[in-house]
Amino acid sequence: MRKTSRRAFLALAGTAALSACGSNTVQSGNPPPSTAYSAGVTRPKPKPVDLAQWYHPYPDAGVQEAVTRYAAVYQKSKVAVQWNPDDYETKLNAALQAGPVPDVFEGQVTVDRVRQNLLVPLDDVIGPVRNDFTKSLLAAQTVDGKIYGIPQSIDTQVLFYRKSFLQEAGVQPPQTLDELVEAARKLSKDGVKGLFAGNDAGAATLAGPLLWAAGLDYVKDGKSVGFDDPRAATAFAKLRDLNGSLLLGASGDWADPIPFIDGVAAMQWTWLWNLPKIQEALKDDFGILAFPRLDGAGAPSVPVSGLSAMVHSKSLNANAAKDFVKWLWLERVDFQQEFATKFGFHLPARLSVLDRVAPAADAAKLVRENGRAAGPLWTPAANTALVEAVGRIARDGADPATETKAAVEAVKAELGRLSA
Repeated sequence: MRKTSRRAFLALAGTAALSACGSNTVQSGNPPPSTAYSAGVTRPKPKPVDLAQWYHPYPDAGVQEAVTRYAAVYQKSKVAVQWNPDDYETKLNAALQAGPVPDVFEGQVTVDRVRQNLLVPLDDVIGPVRNDFTKSLLAAQTVDGKIYGIPQSIDTQVLFYRKSFLQEAGVQPPQTLDELVEAARKLSKDGVKGLFAGNDAGAATLAGPLLWAAGLDYVKDGKSVGFDDPRAATAFAKLRDLNGSLLLGASGDWADPIPFIDGVAAMQWTWLWNLPKIQEALKDDFGILAFPRLDGAGAPSVPVSGLSAMVHSKSLNANAAKDFVKWLWLERVDFQQEFATKFGFHLPARLSVLDRVAPAADAAKLVRENGRAAGPLWTPAANTALVEAVGRIARDGADPATETKAAVEAVKAELGRLSA
C-alpha cells in the first residue's frame, strides 16, 4: 500500500521472534579499564547490538528485498527488518506505547508523539547536512525547535496539463488563480472538463495549496492559526469560481491519472508518482506546474510529504539506532537514490541526491523553489475542520468568510489542546 499508506499518513504487531531479537540488548561500549588490558594490547571491539527496524508494506515490487539488503550490509549492528503487512499505523502506535519496541521505524513526526516522549531528537545526526534538505521538509520534522525525523524520500503533487488542449484553446499554462479559473472555463468543452482535483471538488487536496497561494499557511509561528486572514476566504472563493469547469463523479479519485490520460480532463492535480504512466500514454503532450499563486503577495506551491525514519525513545540501544539511521539515510546516498527512484517514481529527500535524477529535473526545480509542507502541528482534527469548510464553499456555494472563520475557531481549539 505505498500510495494508500501515504494518503493515509499525509492527509494523515510485532512478532515474538522479532521482539526477541529486536531490542533486548543494552548497547555495549568499550570495557572499563582493567588490569587485564596492559599497554599495547588491543581491546576487543564492542559486539554489535541488535536493532529492530519497522516498515509499512510498500506495494512496489522489490522494496522489501531492498531494505532487507540495506540492513544486511550494515556492520555496526545486527538489524532485523520487520515488514508489517496489515494496519501499520495501528500496530505502530500500539508498539510505541507498549512494545515490542521498534528501535527504528518509519512514519510521520507528530506533536503527540513528541509530547509523549516517544521520539529521540536527531539534530546531532542531521546537523552536518541539514542544508541539504528543503526548509519546508525539515520543518515537518521539527517540534519545539528539535528535529525528530530523517526524511527517506519525497512525494509531491503537481498540476499536469495537456499541451495540445491548451494550445487548441489558446490558453497559456496558468500562473495565477484567476488564470486557472479562466483556463479551466475555456478548456471545458466537447465533453472535456478543464480541471480534475478530486470528486469532492478539490476540497481535500487543494485546501493547503490555496492557503499558500495567498501567502498564508496552516500554522504560523509554531503556535497560532496561519489562515486567520481575509485572504484565505478570497483564495477559497476561487475554488467555488471553478464550479462548472471541474470534473466530478470520476470512477477514480484525484490520485488516479486516468481522467487526464483519457482526455476527459485537460488539467489534473495529482501525485507526481503518476508521471511514468502519463508519459507512457501521452508521450510529450503534457507539462507540469506548481499550484498557481493568488497574486503578487502569494506564492506558487507543490506539497511535499513522505515518510521519515525515527528512533524510539524506549529503545535500549538508542545511540546505535541513531548511528544506523545516519548511515542509511544520510551517508549511503546510493541506497537513498535507489529507494526513491527504482521502486515507483518518487524523489530523493536530499537535494544533492535529487539533482542526480535527470528524469525529475522539472519536478526537482518545483520542489526546490515551491515545496511546502504541513508541519507536525497540523493534526487530522485540524485538517478535517478546514477541508469540510472548503468543501462547503466549493460544492455548496457557502459563504467563504463564514466558513473560514468557523475553521479558524476549530483549529484554534486544536492548537490549544496541543499546547495544554
